[in-house]
Amino acid sequence: MPKMPASAPKPSIRFTTTKNLSVQAYEKMREAIITLELQPGETVQENEMAASLGISRTPVRDAFHLLISEQLIEVLPQRTKKIALISVSKVLESSMVRLSLESTAFRVAASQWGSTSEYAKAEKYLEYVLEEQRDAAEQQDTKLFMQWDEEFHRQIMLLCGNQTLIDVVNQMRGHLNRLRFLAMKELVLTKGLVKEHDELFELLKKRDEEGVVQLLEAHLGKIRSEIPPLREKFAHYFQD
Repeated sequence: MPKMPASAPKPSIRFTTTKNLSVQAYEKMREAIITLELQPGETVQENEMAASLGISRTPVRDAFHLLISEQLIEVLPQRTKKIALISVSKVLESSMVRLSLESTAFRVAASQWGSTSEYAKAEKYLEYVLEEQRDAAEQQDTKLFMQWDEEFHRQIMLLCGNQTLIDVVNQMRGHLNRLRFLAMKELVLTKGLVKEHDELFELLKKRDEEGVVQLLEAHLGKIRSEIPPLREKFAHYFQD
């Protein structure tokens, strides 16, 4: 297994003294929503969430506001709050935006691969990421697998040097990633996704711009075929 780079992310999120508590509460709650620990339609209360996280209500209230603004939490009459149901229309809209933005990033990365020392560092790190993803697939650890899946795509976008692109993609992935997590878990997609990541990586190293974009479109475009079986099995998770 490749050695873990010093800059590699720690998959779990823990409360620290170096990051704003409101941000950490938001990250924990958002992750719980995406990984369906907080299930679509489930009622959530600030005081209970604060107690479960072991922090005061103020940072939790701030986290609620952010999640409401992302439409991951809905406010019902009498201020009742619940985890939003999975909106198929939002999933498909987010998928289209993601494909458009990431296609640009992958094309740029392919065109410049090997041109600077940053690409050499990235190549070593991506080898490590793919190895970790393979291990997570073998362990059938969907949560860890998805974190490394996200890291693979994030590293390619980082090579473009466009932080705005990364921020936009991260912001709009909330609705999409709930469905992706469910699909990875229920349809057992992990090994196939690792294979596609390996192929994308090889095309990047070959500087094959057209090939990498075509494969990325196929890689990300499968979401449409994954929706019907998931919706049939988990009808109570979905709306529209």
